[in-house]
Amino acid sequence: MAPLPNRPTAWVSGAGPTGCLSALALVRAGWRVSLHDPASAAALQSRSRAYALTHSSQALLQQLELWEPLAPHWQAFDRLELIDCSSSKQVSFRGPAQGQGQDPAAVGWILNHPPLMAVLLAACRQQPELELLLGQPASGAEARQRDLTVIAEGGRSPSRERLGLPFWGWRYQQACLTAQVQLEGNGEHTAWELFRAEGPLAVLPLGKGIAQVVWSAPLDRCEQRSALPEAAFLDALTAVLPAGIKALALQDQAASFPLEWRLAPRLGQGQLLLCGESGHRCHPVGGQGLNLCWRDVAVLAQEAAAVSQGQQSVRQLVRRYGRRRWPDLLATLVATDLLVRLFSNRQPLLQALRSLALELLGRCAPLRQGLLQLATYGLGPRSLDKKGVNPE
Repeated sequence: MAPLPNRPTAWVSGAGPTGCLSALALVRAGWRVSLHDPASAAALQSRSRAYALTHSSQALLQQLELWEPLAPHWQAFDRLELIDCSSSKQVSFRGPAQGQGQDPAAVGWILNHPPLMAVLLAACRQQPELELLLGQPASGAEARQRDLTVIAEGGRSPSRERLGLPFWGWRYQQACLTAQVQLEGNGEHTAWELFRAEGPLAVLPLGKGIAQVVWSAPLDRCEQRSALPEAAFLDALTAVLPAGIKALALQDQAASFPLEWRLAPRLGQGQLLLCGESGHRCHPVGGQGLNLCWRDVAVLAQEAAAVSQGQQSVRQLVRRYGRRRWPDLLATLVATDLLVRLFSNRQPLLQALRSLALELLGRCAPLRQGLLQLATYGLGPRSLDKKGVNPE
């Protein structure tokens, strides 16, 4: 196929982190893009939460020239401490050494939502081929006028529901409580994943003694804890944190929300595709959520570049996107679900198996690195060239 004489066009619905990044990746791949969200820019930036980014997300941000603008806002961590609270077994994951006398490489980075959205929206405004439509309703006719429609509206996607696209899965009996807390005794470069009988607890360092806490437990307990006075909440949190770490002050209002396991059996049809949590949702254990969404964007970027170069049609893009993303999505969703089911219980046989597995993991550095590599990249693309195309 010869290169197309005109730029292909796309309508991206949803201007959260995944929608913005999808729009920017499409522009870089040679498309003209309209990015729409009924929420205003201020509302899109107002969410109080933080994300754990892996190297796959770093690679995509670097290729889109967004990593350096975000550098003042992320906090790197080079240690991840995993603890099974039922057996007190602890396993340390560390970034690989960069050379003699140098600091270890980062395991990942923690990034707050408001500065992330500010950088992404600013980058969108700077693109002449990107039309930003925020804080206004949109008709379906506008999307149908484009060559491709990308739905990136999140797990409660109204477009997916209106189109009647199936979304398989279930709601967990657990919920998730999130809060940003000032801590005493936690290293600036250490993240924690504590497996407790009621659900996993993650502590993600944001720098300056502040951390994002992601606390999974039955829904009623999460709601009760989020409604506690600050002093009582801090006492309850300190009681479950690793020894030597104390919660000193809340930095925002604790909030809880239900957790789900969801996967769309078809990630696209015709000239429409589902990107990010519009097509899948997983338990937050392991911090896979946003990274999984951005691996969607990486594949979309590669396939979109092939369209703009005349190597395939838009319908082929949609079919290839679905085929390429499903293995990574299914493997990650199954792995996170198994982790929750394996560790969120007190069955003696499973406790013994966990203890044996963690003992082996603690003694075998190659196994730790292999698991960290899998958690970092999943089964998604590991590299992009300057145009967003896999160099292989």
